[in-house]
Parts: sequence; structure tokens; C-alpha cells
Amino acid sequence: MILKRLTILNYRNIATAELEFSPKVNCFVGHNGEGKTNILDAIHFLSLTKSTANSIDSMNVRHGEEMMMVQGVYDLNGIEEEISIGMKLHQKKHVKRNKKEYKRLTEHIGLLPLIIASPNDTVIITGGSEERRRLMDVVISQYDSDYMNALTAYNKALQQRNAMLKAEDEPNEEIMAVFEEIMAQNGEAIYRKRNAFIEEFIPVFQHFYQLISNGNETVSLNYLSHCQRGPLLDIIRRDRMKDRIVGYSLHGIHKDDLEMTLDGFPIKKEGSQGQNRSEE
Repeated sequence: MILKRLTILNYRNIATAELEFSPKVNCFVGHNGEGKTNILDAIHFLSLTKSTANSIDSMNVRHGEEMMMVQGVYDLNGIEEEISIGMKLHQKKHVKRNKKEYKRLTEHIGLLPLIIASPNDTVIITGGSEERRRLMDVVISQYDSDYMNALTAYNKALQQRNAMLKAEDEPNEEIMAVFEEIMAQNGEAIYRKRNAFIEEFIPVFQHFYQLISNGNETVSLNYLSHCQRGPLLDIIRRDRMKDRIVGYSLHGIHKDDLEMTLDGFPIKKEGSQGQNRSEE
């Protein structure tokens, strides 16, 4: 995959920009605040339909403007593909491939695989479990569309179950049971795919860290999930009354975590800044 041309209109601090890229290495040079990072963010937006900085799409519209658009022309195995994302302020975005709009955004994820490295990546180690789940989700969803579909279905059921848990009226048990079954079915599928990814990734992770540390330290990953305690449906239903008291779902794959260890100890607690940078 090669990005040939990029057109930006009113994306973050960029009013207009048209760039053509080399098929080899490209570098951006400029003063602070001129938009170098935002160009990279626009490329990320085209690949994953999300900004790395703002989870709310309308926040990516340039201040004082009513709409934004990002368009990229790619060479995908010798075939030219045009991807564009446009939106008006406070309205939903429109993602198009060769001027034809996708019916579902999940159809697009994985077409343009992308990895971004950022100074903020240490949050994967120092931040909460949601950062490490996001890492797994972003990687797996780019090569497995079934994973993305399962994650979408799970999150919708989770939101609906949480809404019922927060309601003043007692939840309808039959409807609650349906949401729990959807969560369990998709959650176990997500668990299996996450677990397979981690098992395959650990040797790669260890190999590159060994190169960096000259073999002086050993690292590993421990995947932690409620699915490891037994059938997920039983685990979710078992604490329904406790969930009702707190107003949200305490168990499920939305609580999964990825523990990174250094010589057998959690690096989040034991690692120096330099060691955290190396693991990142």
C-alpha cells in the first residue's frame, strides 16, 4: 500500500493542504504548531476513521468552520483507490471508497493497515486498562473483520444493559437476558481472538526487547480476562444484582487487561522511564 496524494480541508488547524508523496520515505519539516502532526493524524483518520487526538469527530473540524474533508489516493497492489471522509459540524461523517459511501464503517477497517508511533505511547504502560484494550482492538480489527463486528455488537449490548442497570424502574429480566447473551457470545469470540493474538505476539515482543536490552532483561505479557474464570454468560449473570447497585456492568471483556512484565514483575510499577520507552 502506498499513499500517493493527500488533500485536506479544514482538518484541525489545517485550512487547506495538497500533498504528493514519494513511494519511499517521506519527512515533514516545519516549526511547532504548523500542522505536521495533524497531517499524520489525517492519514490515521483515513485508515481507521478516527483521530488519534479526538474521539469526538466534530472536534476535528477547524475552529470557525462548518465542515471538513480529508481525501487520499492510494496505490493498493497496482490499483488506484480514492478514500474520502467528510462531515459537517455536529453531523455524522461520510466515508467513501471511490466516491461510493460505505454502508458500515467496519467494511473499511483493514483496507489501509496503519501503525502510528507517538511520544504518548507510554500511556499503554502507565495508563488504565482501556489503553491496552484499545491497542489490541486497533491491531486485530485491521486484519480480522469478524473481530470488529463482534466488538461492535458487544459494545452495543453493553451500552443497552448499562442503561437498564441505571434506570430507576426494575429492568425487564427477559430483555436483560437477551443483552447478556449477546455480550457473552460476542465477548467469548473476542476473548479467543485477543488470546490468539497475544500468544503470537509474545515471541515478537520478546525478540525485539532482547535486541534493545542486549539480553539483560526478560519481558512478557499476561492477558487477563473474566473469560478465564468460566462461561462468560454465567459470570455476567452471577453479579447482576451487584451491577444493579453500582449502575454498570462489572464483568465482561470490556474489563480485560494486558499486563506487561519485566523479569516477572509488572513494569507499570517497576519499570524506569527508559524501560517503559523500550517496551512501547
